[in-house]
Amino acid sequence: MTVDEMLAALEWKPIPNCPGRYVLVKPERSLAPEQLAQVSHSPMKFRVEGARDAVWVLFLEGGGMISYQRQDGSYHHTLNT
Repeated sequence: MTVDEMLAALEWKPIPNCPGRYVLVKPERSLAPEQLAQVSHSPMKFRVEGARDAVWVLFLEGGGMISYQRQDGSYHHTLNT
């Protein structure tokens, strides 16, 4: 999916003071970023020392997703234009 398709297919709400950035409303927290976006390519994983969660970055046409993987394996997805 593209960013525009993701915006149309799922319910997102704007993140205050972050133009072009949205958070998924009522997410299926078990879906990995590539499953949610229905793409065949894999996201890149980043670990930052001192950060609580792993960060996954998935490039999409028109922007991308930044997903935070909690310690319990669940995800918190954001969409970025």
